[in-house]
Amino acid sequence: MKKFLSVLGGAAVLTTGLGIYISERIMHIRRKDQQYIIDRETKAKRVDLRSYDELPKEEVFIESPFGYPIKAVFVKPIPASNQYMIFCHGVTENKMNSIKYMNIFLNRGFNAVIYDHRRHGESGGKTTSYGYYEKFDLKAVVDALLNREGEDIIFGIHGESMGAATLLQYAGLLEDRANFYIADCPFSDFPDLLIRMFTREIKLPGKYFLPLTDFFIRVRDGYAIKHVSPISVVERIKKPILFIHSEKDDYILPEMTKALYERKKGPKKLLVAKNGAHAQSFNMNRELYEKTIDEFLIQIVHLKVQKNNFS
Repeated sequence: MKKFLSVLGGAAVLTTGLGIYISERIMHIRRKDQQYIIDRETKAKRVDLRSYDELPKEEVFIESPFGYPIKAVFVKPIPASNQYMIFCHGVTENKMNSIKYMNIFLNRGFNAVIYDHRRHGESGGKTTSYGYYEKFDLKAVVDALLNREGEDIIFGIHGESMGAATLLQYAGLLEDRANFYIADCPFSDFPDLLIRMFTREIKLPGKYFLPLTDFFIRVRDGYAIKHVSPISVVERIKKPILFIHSEKDDYILPEMTKALYERKKGPKKLLVAKNGAHAQSFNMNRELYEKTIDEFLIQIVHLKVQKNNFS
């Protein structure tokens, strides 16, 4: 009996340690340094810091419903325009990675809002939840924009990777308030993504680690991973969505975006770019990326595209 209890205790310690390790990797994924992102984007000539610095803008902190500050930048180079875009960056990135996407829309007559997700950049928050808590912060940013500029503005939301999954959960679960959405390389279901990641990293069937992961995420961060599932709510989104993915993405497979596109009802458009890995559709297919956005805005959202040059 003593030997049995010893083995049982050892197994419990091992299981607890594994659960803490996996949940820690998820909740506190290593973030990129802001200067690294700035250097990367400027070196690739996707961002011109001088042009960005010269834009009329206001840096503000928006209160998250969970009690921490969300750092946002309201960029308004076209005061007469009532069109705005909100940008949601991917996991490990920050608002500086959104500038290249922002420039697309500044050059088409939109003003913009870029911001840092919780636990990223200059925002508060202790954990990353892949859209579960982030969708409420996005709502706070939307509310702040409408309070500043009025309820009658036209606005869209663009998201990359986790940011795309966040905007789909916001629109499908909280409010379908934007006039349109652009979801670039979102995951369709967080449990499915985790299973694939576990299998690839641990070299064992990932499905066996999912219940343990879910238990420790529930205990440590207060939500069930099954509730982070854009595909379960995308049918509720009535407004137009442009889905974008790279064919060669082996981190979040393009099949996830294709499944979301198929499930979405109503106005929608899909771009599967031939070049680029994860979150590289714009970087590797810039002309096609912008052309597809123009087609989406004109043909599906029914907006006029006004060409400027702010980048």
